[in-house]
Amino acid sequence: MTAPEPIAATLLPVPHGFFTRAGGVSSGGFATLNCSLSGRDDPEAVRRNRARAAASLGHPPAALLGLTQVHGVAVADARAPWPGDERPEADALVTDRRGQLLGIVTADCAPVLFADAGAGVIGAAHAGWRGAVAGVLEATIEAMEGLGAARARIVAVIGPCIGQASYEVAADLRDAVLARAAADARFFADGARPGRWQFDLPGYCLARLHAAGVGRAGALGLDTLAEEARFFSHRRRTLAGEGPIGHQLSAIALP
Repeated sequence: MTAPEPIAATLLPVPHGFFTRAGGVSSGGFATLNCSLSGRDDPEAVRRNRARAAASLGHPPAALLGLTQVHGVAVADARAPWPGDERPEADALVTDRRGQLLGIVTADCAPVLFADAGAGVIGAAHAGWRGAVAGVLEATIEAMEGLGAARARIVAVIGPCIGQASYEVAADLRDAVLARAAADARFFADGARPGRWQFDLPGYCLARLHAAGVGRAGALGLDTLAEEARFFSHRRRTLAGEGPIGHQLSAIALP
């Protein structure tokens, strides 16, 4: 059986992985490493997938903490871990405790992993366009500061997500972004159809991280929609008129 294939970012100085869809046991639209606890996949298959992912980063299954993600800005304090079936509704989580693996799942939204290695504080955030505009990245940084991190020392990396060339959007999304800051029109390119634009989600998230004052920030530049064999993509499945899909995991831990 193929092992999970976590992608590492050279900027992050702590154990982490942006996982692909390879290396799991799920089938169909969930093939193979679906790590979403909220979908229609076989729960036992998801449990095994998450255990395989955790093991590939040197952790037992119980160390991997997850959320009920709701496209908001709430940040969960993971210092006191919760049982796997009692996930808080939030879109980010932070900790200063060793032995915990902070995980979020995505299928086009941006997974963002954070670390202040000097303070021993880490975080993980799920940044869809709604959460990014509302401030989930800044909320994660502030929660890390509450645990002793310094934003000038924080390193943040944006993992695989939908790229600008793949992300056609309508006026509602563009209007919501520009209502916050008109200068953010730079993240939109003209679309192929009237009244449509191509939105640069990773570029937008990266700009928000830099504006927030983190020490270093980067993006892997991997487009989930474009790489069907490698990543799950909600937009790709929707355009194809197909059914439910899996979600890939991104996770981070203290050494």
